[in-house]
Amino acid sequence: MNIVELQQAGKNYQGVEALKSIDLNLQQGEVLGLFGHNGAGKTTTIKLILGLIKPTVGQVRVFGDDPTGDNAHNLRKQLGFLQENVSFYQQMTGREVLSYFAKLKGCDNKQVSHLLEEVGLDHASMRRVKTYSKGMRQRLGLAQALLGKPKLLLLDEPTVGLDPIATQDFYQGIARLKAQGSTIILCSHVLAGVEKYIDRALILGQGQLLAEGSLTTLTEKADLPVTFYLQGSNLQLPADLDAHTFPINGGIKLQVSQQQKMAVLKQLVALPTLENIDIQMPRLEDIYRYYTNDMERSQ
Repeated sequence: MNIVELQQAGKNYQGVEALKSIDLNLQQGEVLGLFGHNGAGKTTTIKLILGLIKPTVGQVRVFGDDPTGDNAHNLRKQLGFLQENVSFYQQMTGREVLSYFAKLKGCDNKQVSHLLEEVGLDHASMRRVKTYSKGMRQRLGLAQALLGKPKLLLLDEPTVGLDPIATQDFYQGIARLKAQGSTIILCSHVLAGVEKYIDRALILGQGQLLAEGSLTTLTEKADLPVTFYLQGSNLQLPADLDAHTFPINGGIKLQVSQQQKMAVLKQLVALPTLENIDIQMPRLEDIYRYYTNDMERSQ
C-alpha cells in the first residue's frame, strides 16, 4: 500500500488552476523533496495530503484512505506537519506548548521531555515562547511535528531560522526517522541542504508537474554535463576537448557529458602540467534550474 497516492489530482480556486492533474505514489520510508517557485502548487499539494482541502478533480489517498473522509481524525494522528512560519501562544512555556499539542493529538505526555531534549530545547523548556528566537521557535515546531511518532511527516521550509550546526543536526534527524520507517515530504528553497537526504524529487511549476524521479534519473533525462575544474601551468588539452573549455579564476572549466566522464578523466590525469583537478557532478540546483527553465522556454 502506498503511504500517499495522488491520481490526476487537481485543485481550482475560483476558476484558477492551482494544481493540474498531479500523479504521485509515495511508499513507506521514502523521503520526497517537493520543490517549486512561490505559487508553483507546493502548499496546495500539502493541504490535499493533510486533508485540509478536497481536490476539485482526481483522487487523494493517505494510508489508503480519503484524508477528508469519515476516518480523517484517525488518519491525522499518524501525520506530523511543520509549516514554514510557526506561531505559538507567546505566554506559554515551551514545555506547556508541547504538552498542549500532545493532549490535542492524544499522545503520551512522556514524549514531551524526550522531544525537547532531541531538538535542543530542554534548557529553555520553562521559558515563555515570547523569549524564544526564531530558530528556537522552529525547533519547537519540529518537536510538535514529531509528537506521536508520525508515519508521515510533512515539513515546509523546516530549517528556516536554524544556524548551520542546527541545520545539520536536523537533517541527521531526518535520516534517523527514515531509517525507522517514516515517510517524509520536504519542501525547501535551500536545495543544497536537502540533496543528500531525499530519495526522489518532485518539481512543480505553475501548478504543473515538471519532473519527478530520483536525482540520477532526472540528471540523465536532462543530460546535464559533468564539470571539471583544472589548474596547472600552460595546460594543453587535447583538441577534441578544447572546444568545451572556458577560462575561470586562473584555471580551466571543462564540461562533458556523463557518458564521457571516465574517458575524459583518463586524458586529463595524463596531462604533464596538471596541478589540481576538481570534479563537480550535476547538483539538485542544476536539475531544478534545468526543468524550471525548460517550462519557461516552452511557453
